[in-house]
Amino acid sequence: MNVMLKPVRPNLDEPQAIGQGLSDEEVTIRRKKEGFNELQEEKRKGAGAVFIDQFKDFLVIILNIAAVISAFLGEVESSIVILTVVLLNAALGTVQHVKAEKSLSSLKALAAPTATVWRNGQVVQVPSREVVTGDTLVINAGDYICADARILESHSLQVNESSLTGESLPAEKNEKFISADDIALGDRKDMVFSGSFVTGGRGKAVVTAIGMDTEIGKIADLLEHAKEKSTPLQERLDQFGKVLAIGITVICLIVFGLDVVRGRELTDSFMFAVSLAVAAIPEALGSIVTIVLAFGTQKMAKENAIIRKLHAVETLGNISVICSDKTGTLTQNKMTVQKFYADGKVFGHDQLQPGNQHHEKLLRMGLLCNDAMTAGGQEIGDPTEIALVNIGKQYGLDELAERERNQRIGEIPFDSRRKFMSTIHRIGHKQVMITKGAMDVLIPRISSIETASGIRTLTLQQIESIRQAGHAFADGGLRVLALAYKEIVPTIPGMAQEEGLTFLGLIAMMDPPREETEQAVADCVRAGIRPVMITGDHKITAIAIAGQIGILTDPSEAVEGKDIEKLADEELRNRIEQFSVYARVSPEHKIRIVRAWQEKGNVVAMTGDGVNDAPALKQADIGVAMGMAGTEVAKDASSMVLTDDHFSTIVKAVSNGRSMYHNIKNAIQFLLSGNAGAIFVVIYASLLALPVPFLPAHLLFINLLTDSLPAIAIGLEPHSKKVMKEKPRDKDEGLFSKRDIGQITLEGLLIAAVTIIAFRYGLSAENPAVATTMAFATLCLARLLHGFNCRSKESIFRIGLFSNIACWIAFLIGVILLNLVLTFGLFNAAALDKEQLSIIYGLAFVPFVIIQTGKLIFVKS
Repeated sequence: MNVMLKPVRPNLDEPQAIGQGLSDEEVTIRRKKEGFNELQEEKRKGAGAVFIDQFKDFLVIILNIAAVISAFLGEVESSIVILTVVLLNAALGTVQHVKAEKSLSSLKALAAPTATVWRNGQVVQVPSREVVTGDTLVINAGDYICADARILESHSLQVNESSLTGESLPAEKNEKFISADDIALGDRKDMVFSGSFVTGGRGKAVVTAIGMDTEIGKIADLLEHAKEKSTPLQERLDQFGKVLAIGITVICLIVFGLDVVRGRELTDSFMFAVSLAVAAIPEALGSIVTIVLAFGTQKMAKENAIIRKLHAVETLGNISVICSDKTGTLTQNKMTVQKFYADGKVFGHDQLQPGNQHHEKLLRMGLLCNDAMTAGGQEIGDPTEIALVNIGKQYGLDELAERERNQRIGEIPFDSRRKFMSTIHRIGHKQVMITKGAMDVLIPRISSIETASGIRTLTLQQIESIRQAGHAFADGGLRVLALAYKEIVPTIPGMAQEEGLTFLGLIAMMDPPREETEQAVADCVRAGIRPVMITGDHKITAIAIAGQIGILTDPSEAVEGKDIEKLADEELRNRIEQFSVYARVSPEHKIRIVRAWQEKGNVVAMTGDGVNDAPALKQADIGVAMGMAGTEVAKDASSMVLTDDHFSTIVKAVSNGRSMYHNIKNAIQFLLSGNAGAIFVVIYASLLALPVPFLPAHLLFINLLTDSLPAIAIGLEPHSKKVMKEKPRDKDEGLFSKRDIGQITLEGLLIAAVTIIAFRYGLSAENPAVATTMAFATLCLARLLHGFNCRSKESIFRIGLFSNIACWIAFLIGVILLNLVLTFGLFNAAALDKEQLSIIYGLAFVPFVIIQTGKLIFVKS
């Protein structure tokens, strides 16, 4: 067979490949030049290197220095506590990182273990990694394709490329050479691609690309180099940590210098500075955020959203654009009959008339001229044929019974060149041939039409009516099949029988939207989120689906991949907001689209299920993979997996993410305002040359035990429905506004004021240990009560005093721990009398009363 090949690699010896296959010598030469047919990946950091990286944070460095010097100065207890905290945080960070990257491993799993090829004039099986360019593949139904190859022979060859192109229907392949360079992957009918699956037919193909040069290799390369975005919370915490670290260092140095100048012992001066550093650094901040996010992910898992990367939870609250794949995400990934045309009329799938012989005949013959099987709970066969069986079942036709009663005695199989198929059945005492296929191909073979009043000769007017109905279906994104039949005489063989047919009707089908998708899209728009469709499917189909669910209002909002190809990155970025539907796109286009939205200042979510979606899932701020229909590659590249594949689950996840961000921010505000109180007390004591108000161990006890539990409880505050009435947060918005910082400062001053009063009262007893203990206990209790203040911007008497039981549990545990310390004299605590204890408890309640009164007066519900 003489087939013109389009060269893909230099020095490709096509004639040798097409003939008897490559010789062993030629295979060896090519393998030395090209390598093995396998995907490659860059070397990744080991767990040890990742663990060491956790100590590079400036706040951690400060704590480590403080711990080492404290040990030299004899403060072993403080040193051990500090190092324990640092090691715990490093371990958590390492576990999170090591669990992350598995995408390329899943891509490798798509490769076929063996391949059938021509070698030395014989057909042999070889490991797929040993295939080289120029090899001739022998392809049969059920095979996985191991390399990209140009088709030499095709006998009704059909290949499922949905993981690469996003199309739910198998692609029909042929040997007709396509010379265009800008054609979409899904339209390259003369090629088969690595990682795809042969669903029917057989053929031969010459290998044009292996390993990283294949289409799936290009995806692997994109995936390897796609930049994984830091979440907004990570960026804000990093920025905040740097500012905090610089501020702490400066203040500690000033305090240390003042003490030395005043003549205080060098050791005491240093411990004073260490106390200040410990008071200022929220040691457990990272752990608390991680724990709160972990609890949130458990809640989301119950609502069918599995979070793979903890910090991605809060990113959901920032999402302003959702780039969604069509097939299997917005749609059901299942071909379903939508409309019929028969006897000059168009009617919906639910408008068939039971008892109407014409309608029943249309359904029955669609079921008989059909190779699909759905009995036994499994659906096997072409998706369009499965749809015909299912619509028959919907109207009471039993698949097995009908085929048994009307036995098939012959067939003329479907061929991609003929575009139709015929089956011959014994129906009663007659032999009937049923033919189904493309409308434009079948119409010239039809001579009559079945109507309600019987069979009539087909007129030009009726032909025009059939064409108009078919084109209207196609313009609406539907796949159209024509169905015809004729009684045959058994002695007339072959192709001559597929003439003079009687037209029965048209059946139009599509992969329809999920039932809940339209409402989910409306909820997105209401929450200020722009839903966008990105698909490898045809533009007309994408427009139809997008119009139904509310993503698109005008066809001008749709654009194809070949048009995107013509736009430079800057031009695409400038025009990106004009488009709501991107059709016939490649993996490279998807990344460019996501990046363009990001460069316009948006936080982008990308949903998908196929291999072709993986690079864009990784590039997006949050990748959302489908758990049921999704490939492992897509899941590994994503931040979140939907176990029910429902687009509406994303909306629930956004609501959870927004609420969780509010809760995390409130928890951080609680920690910072409490730490600010401790800082003000230490600075006050330093400026007035007073004794150290706290030991480092006291502050670590507060930060790690009595602060951590209330902070976690604040993170578990019940979610508010009000969050979905807000617009997405600006990704450049700081963690705290000036107003927030002012509120943190004011709350810190209130806590500091009562702590200083307790400290001064203790000093009047002329026992520094009593003063330190009273300051420590007052600060601890005031911060425990402050946990209730930080639950919400509103007063707890409005949101419900007992609506968050976790806060009460945290408060009681903290009070118990504090009293154990005071009772047993732990952490060098001095014994206090009843009067001193009463003063501690009375002072600790003052900030709580003032803040709650202010919220009742000044904050509207």
